[in-house]
Amino acid sequence: MDGTGTEAMATTGTGTGAASQATKGSKAILAAGGAAALLCAIGGLADVAIGMATGGSVSAPPHDAVGRFAQLAAHPALGLYNLDLLNLATTLVMVPALYAASLALRREGGSAGLALVLGAIGAAVFAASNPALPMLGLAADYAVSDNARRGLLAAAGEAILAKGAHGSTAVLVGFLLPSLANLVLSARMLRSRAFTRATGLLGLLGNLLLGVYLVLVTFLPQVRGMALAFAAPGGLLAIAWLFMLAFRLFGLSRASAA
Repeated sequence: MDGTGTEAMATTGTGTGAASQATKGSKAILAAGGAAALLCAIGGLADVAIGMATGGSVSAPPHDAVGRFAQLAAHPALGLYNLDLLNLATTLVMVPALYAASLALRREGGSAGLALVLGAIGAAVFAASNPALPMLGLAADYAVSDNARRGLLAAAGEAILAKGAHGSTAVLVGFLLPSLANLVLSARMLRSRAFTRATGLLGLLGNLLLGVYLVLVTFLPQVRGMALAFAAPGGLLAIAWLFMLAFRLFGLSRASAA
């Protein structure tokens, strides 16, 4: 065999190996994205269950730092939930799912890069403004401090709560951008062969209703009761969409291995 033939075989072998590695990488990404979407769906169900168990009242949690410290000391899990830690966790976990969905769309010539960018920026803003973990640290310090230091800690807690309060710019961005990311992804699904049209429609409707709820409670807090009429069906539809997204990503991962 001449040198040209040997070189061609080597090149072909290298190309096949690279393709195999790319396929394995895609399989892992799609599977991880499916797992992330499934965790987000389970987190959504947990949010609904906790909301029902606590009565779903936004006036129930303490509104001042000292009250938050007391709740975090007595019931840490509930205190962290009331400070949106569960929402933060699902927002962060959703980013790998967005990446996997974008990969699935890119493989058929499409793209959902905008959804990934919006979701990542929203998650970063949410994480930077969320008061849960800083307040947990202050609560532990508050419990063992004297009265003079407690006054300083309470003031620091009020500042943290103000930064992460519902209605603030950072919290609005942290909630709204991930919702927009999900809307963009759902709209792209409607023109995709990788995902069913029903999945796209479910995502559009659910995330649109959640977006309307978010805007209403941020800019028109006096109509919060009416806004809940959008949140309840929107949340359930969004959870169903997450389950469909998860199972489809798992299916695409298995297909990549075939």
